[in-house]
Formats: sequence, C-alpha cells, structure tokens
Amino acid sequence: MNTRLVCGKPSWPEYQQTPKYGKEISVKRVLFAVLIAAACSGFPAFAQEPVIAASNAEELFTSPDPKLHANKQVAYHIIRDLLEAGHWDMADQFLSEEYVQHNPNAASGREAVVKYFTEVLKVEPKPIPEKLGMPITSVTAEGDLVVVTYPREVKDQKHPNGGYSTTWFDMWRIVDGKAVEHWDPALVGESPDLQPGE
Repeated sequence: MNTRLVCGKPSWPEYQQTPKYGKEISVKRVLFAVLIAAACSGFPAFAQEPVIAASNAEELFTSPDPKLHANKQVAYHIIRDLLEAGHWDMADQFLSEEYVQHNPNAASGREAVVKYFTEVLKVEPKPIPEKLGMPITSVTAEGDLVVVTYPREVKDQKHPNGGYSTTWFDMWRIVDGKAVEHWDPALVGESPDLQPGE
C-alpha cells in the first residue's frame, strides 16, 4: 500500500491493490462513487422552507406600467372568475377563441377548455369572490407574458413528513386583453387543484 506523509502522519492511502483484478483504485474515486450512489439511492429529501403565500395577493396583480397592469388583470380574472368561481360562461371575456393550451389534459381552443372544466371536471359556478381565495406566491409580467406562482403541498409517503412544500405555476400570453396561450407543469392525468388554500 502506498501512503504519503503529511505533517509526519500517514495520509489516506492514495491507491490500494485489489486482489481479484490486481488493478489500482483511487480511494478518492471510491469515496466519490459511494457518495453519488448514496445521493441517488432514494434517501429522503432534505428539509426545506415551506412556500409562503403573499399576504395581499391583489397587490401582486398591479403594475405602474399600463400594459403590464392590464395583462396582470387578465390573469387575475382568469384565476378569480374562471378557476375559483367557475364562471366559464365568462370565458370569452378573458380567453381568445384560438386559446393555445400546453396542459396535456386539455385541448386547445376556448371551447375545448370550457368543456374540460365544465364537463370533464364538472366545475359548478359559484359567487365570484371579492378577493382571491387561492393563495398566490408571486406574479411576474414581462412583455405579453404573465406568470403566477402558487404554494403547493405535495403528499409523498417517501418524504419524512408525508409530503413537501413546492410551487405550481400558470403562465399566460396576453394579446389585446385576452389570454391566447397557456402553460403549466401539469402531467397527463393530473387534475388542477382548484380549492383555495389547499
């Protein structure tokens, strides 16, 4: 075994002979491989800070820039009037007829999106709230895009606490006062969480 002296003490062996193959293996490489394997082996995720909603979500949907303010207001009404209150009869006020949908669970076109929420998810209209009930973390507007993020609690039995805190997002492209395109991180078969505060 080949060792080095550091300050008069032997250091970690740099190499060791493997009896089966007779090749030298770096101890540092072995330790690195063990650490990588441990990281990939499904150990529970490290604890993280929970995602916190803004105390006044309505303020997030404003901007001193008139165009960005108008675009944020379209997103606000999509969330409040359509998603929260289920007034899909008002969809033509906020969604273009050609509305391009990148969520894999709903087809493109305003009519298809309305059908998804009213016939597939069977969302029933209820009174439009004065303020949003859905917790909002942030709203960002740039050009014709508006991104809204929400706190999301995910149940996961592999996690030490039975779940973890993360975010969800909706992004809309707004043209002439209507959303013409939408993105979110939904997976096939995953229904949106339309319950405020959950």
